[in-house]
Amino acid sequence: MSENAAETTAWLTIPDLAEVLGETPGRVRRLLDDKHLVGSKRNGALAVPAAFVVDGRPLSSLRGTVIALQDAGFSDDEVIDWMLAEEDTLGRSPLAALLDGHKSEVRRIARTLA
Repeated sequence: MSENAAETTAWLTIPDLAEVLGETPGRVRRLLDDKHLVGSKRNGALAVPAAFVVDGRPLSSLRGTVIALQDAGFSDDEVIDWMLAEEDTLGRSPLAALLDGHKSEVRRIARTLA
């Protein structure tokens, strides 16, 4: 997995997410627990890639993709790395494909990774 993509992305901590989403920190934690968002503690405090939030809401197609990857045995860090890294079969990152509305294609590939 490309560590460069994760290293160069902007990250939002729980307080940052609460502000961006207009939610309480408790509600942000619930969004994480329910897989609407996925975070990492690789840089200290739990944080989520800022690109997973679109127009003040979690990217709607993210949840099913996160669940598919976790069902394939991916850790949260591995989910994030895969979402941000260039995926040869897509010709771009899975996140870019989701942002372009190609969730079926992304999830099909995610399911083959088990």
